[in-house]
Amino acid sequence: MHADGHFNKQVAASYDESWAKMFDPGIVDPVVDFLAGLASDGSALELGIGTGRIALPLTQLGVEVHGIEISKSMIAQLRVKPGGNDIDVTIGDFATARVGRSFTVAYLVFNTIMNLTTQEAQIACFRNVAAHLQPGGCFVIEVLVPDLQRLPTGETVRAWEVSDKRLGFDEYKVSEQGLTSHHFNLVDGNWEYFSMPFRYVWPSELDLMAELAGMKLRERWSGWQGEPFTSDSRRLVAVWEKRPELD
Repeated sequence: MHADGHFNKQVAASYDESWAKMFDPGIVDPVVDFLAGLASDGSALELGIGTGRIALPLTQLGVEVHGIEISKSMIAQLRVKPGGNDIDVTIGDFATARVGRSFTVAYLVFNTIMNLTTQEAQIACFRNVAAHLQPGGCFVIEVLVPDLQRLPTGETVRAWEVSDKRLGFDEYKVSEQGLTSHHFNLVDGNWEYFSMPFRYVWPSELDLMAELAGMKLRERWSGWQGEPFTSDSRRLVAVWEKRPELD
């Protein structure tokens, strides 16, 4: 694998354009408001900060943000944006990289917990976050709820986007709790393809990982505006709180 992980120079250069809909204020603003409310007068740690989709508007609300990111190419894209040079970033794997200070809130959004493709790495991520949080600090994760129950019997592939310029398919491997996301993008009249492996997680599994790291569930929603989490929810937004006795 490239030193930048799956987000090499080519992927990083087109990331914002490929995911343009995720930069829409209607999607970004509720996330930023939610996180700013948890951070209050403290600081925030973003795992997988990428090109700054969330970090930049969060800093504009007065929250100090520090990022961890494995891809130098993604950080290069962050640095050319207004305010991008003002955000401190630690280069490394967010499951293990240490910053050397503590935070009020840490967050991992847009399914990024699934970039860690083993259960051991995901547990390590929770423990790493706990080591960075102040007592009573919060860890926030946004992640999809696995679509397995919605797949036709015997099927393992789900299309998540079909448009004139983009095709996206998720291929599940249930025996390994794995998911490979296939991306086809139309660029200058030619179709470009790349794929990325993930490990999907269940809400109860995340709660257990939090317990192992000394955190307890504080709240759970199906969206950033407090939508109730139900059996039909397609997305999870969960907040765990670091137990004070951990320090």
